[in-house]
Amino acid sequence: MCGVVGWVDYQRDLSDERETVQAMTETMARRGPDDEGIWLSPRAAIGHRRLSIIDLPGGRQPMTVAENERTLAVLTFSGEIYNYLELRAQLKARGHRFRTQSDTEVLLRSYLEWGAAMVDRLNGMYAFAIWDVRREELLLVRDRMGVKPLYYFPTPDGVIFGSEPKAILAHPMVTPRVDANGLRELLDLVGTPEQAIFKGMYEVRPGHLVRLRREGLTKHCYWKLEAHEHADPLPRTIETVRELLEDIVERQLIADVPLCSLLSGGLDSSVITAIAAKSLAGKGSEAVRSFSVDFLGVAETFVPDPMRPTPDAPFVRELVDHVSADHTEVLLDSDDLTAPEIRKAVLGATDLPPMYFGDTWPSLYLLFRSIREHSTVALSGESADEVFGGYRWFHDPEVLTAETFPWLTSTTGPFLDGTPLLDRGLLTRLDLPAHRLDSYHSAIAETPVAPGETGLEKRMREVSYLNLTRFLPALLDRKDRISMAVGLEVRVPFCDHRLVEYVFNAPWAMKNFDGREKSLLRHATADLLPESIAQRVKSPYPTTADAGYEHNLRDEFAEVVAGGTAPILPLLDPEGVRQRLGRPRSETSSQIDRIDLETPLWLNAWLETYNVSVDL
Repeated sequence: MCGVVGWVDYQRDLSDERETVQAMTETMARRGPDDEGIWLSPRAAIGHRRLSIIDLPGGRQPMTVAENERTLAVLTFSGEIYNYLELRAQLKARGHRFRTQSDTEVLLRSYLEWGAAMVDRLNGMYAFAIWDVRREELLLVRDRMGVKPLYYFPTPDGVIFGSEPKAILAHPMVTPRVDANGLRELLDLVGTPEQAIFKGMYEVRPGHLVRLRREGLTKHCYWKLEAHEHADPLPRTIETVRELLEDIVERQLIADVPLCSLLSGGLDSSVITAIAAKSLAGKGSEAVRSFSVDFLGVAETFVPDPMRPTPDAPFVRELVDHVSADHTEVLLDSDDLTAPEIRKAVLGATDLPPMYFGDTWPSLYLLFRSIREHSTVALSGESADEVFGGYRWFHDPEVLTAETFPWLTSTTGPFLDGTPLLDRGLLTRLDLPAHRLDSYHSAIAETPVAPGETGLEKRMREVSYLNLTRFLPALLDRKDRISMAVGLEVRVPFCDHRLVEYVFNAPWAMKNFDGREKSLLRHATADLLPESIAQRVKSPYPTTADAGYEHNLRDEFAEVVAGGTAPILPLLDPEGVRQRLGRPRSETSSQIDRIDLETPLWLNAWLETYNVSVDL
């Protein structure tokens, strides 16, 4: 994994800018706790923090390649190339000689051999920058699904870039500012591709590369979802899904450090754990290690509800016994979710107010911190719902006619609206409904359609595309930021582009052939799982039901308001605040009850901690 940073300027000599690049690089220390490197030249300054996963002694970065004692190119790289062994063999056949066993060197020599076209050959999760010394040209590249983040800030004479906004904000030329567009992006659970929240800052879009030359900056899409006819019959489709999953997990088990799986007892994580267990057993390796999470007391107090009909623990134990996993259950105390040091760590990981998804941010941080004591790499079931159609909104008739994003329909409930306490005038100026509608129409306009595709099939392709390109990025970003904040690499097998492409083009009638969610995945892997898990209804990541969590938020919010100097105060509606704080305390708690408190609290912490200027 790792953190990358850099600065290119065609008008000033960067050879003496070590102090600035050092400051930028140090912000990535948690992403890369094992090593640090800086490379300086007149036009480019490159930094790297390393989390050692493959070839521990040989993969140091920034990595250079030279010919006749002249440096040709420099690479700073975050992520993993899962097909690097095949690429290495191809490159050796073409005359390349390697001095390390790392995928980093394979990536760098792939550039020398194929140039920017090498991206078409990569299978992995990655964000990297290559400075071509010969051409004085920079390439910024991000993986197809956007698993790994990469930001950049154009300047009059070049660009500043980094794995996270904090790396760019550490540069003296950049000030943390947010305008109306940035606030709209913050307050709506719909991310606009390429748009970062901070003014003047951008994300490299998934499947894209950004090229910087003296004459300017250009962008190129090297991969996107495309629509075409699916020729395979149902039995062959099921077989292909299974074959792909086994190959994907096999590739993603490669590591020179301890590896584990994240297990919830649901279909997705159980499939990954079971395939990993089978692969490891076939090699005579130790049992797969797995981790699950829950809250203290849930076993005694669990109450089913429409969103979460069953607890995880019994299913986790059943899968653990079924595959003989070496399992650890991490139990969290709800009070820890609002501990100041934990919330500070979460904000420091995200660089943005993590308002949506509620207490999952601090709970994931606590889970990953516990896992990191034992493992450096974890496999996760993230994105199976987006790929195979697992969310309930895929199966809600209202979604078929709703002119909005599926997760914002009544299926999801009102908890996604975190604006009740914000100033009415501010919300009128931001006009979030219009912003959301524009975003929706833009996403629909770019959705590919197969020849002759109409009706339900066309609509479900749109729903699938919206989930893969507008909803999934938020989940991947959360997983990356929180895991990397503790130096844990999380791999997401369901994001392999081969699987995504294949299932995206399977007809909806095939994805839903037995009337259940994720029919293809369920039938492709049923023999690996206990029947109870193969048939289990989706249950989301656990959240606390402890009313004390909301009470703690409320007490903190009351202190913020009473202090009279908090930066959030000008953005609040005084009457709404008075009514919310006057509401009787409840003995139960849900996301609906607390999202209106999460929003101003996280916004305030962000504005204060990052000294953000609001330009409206």
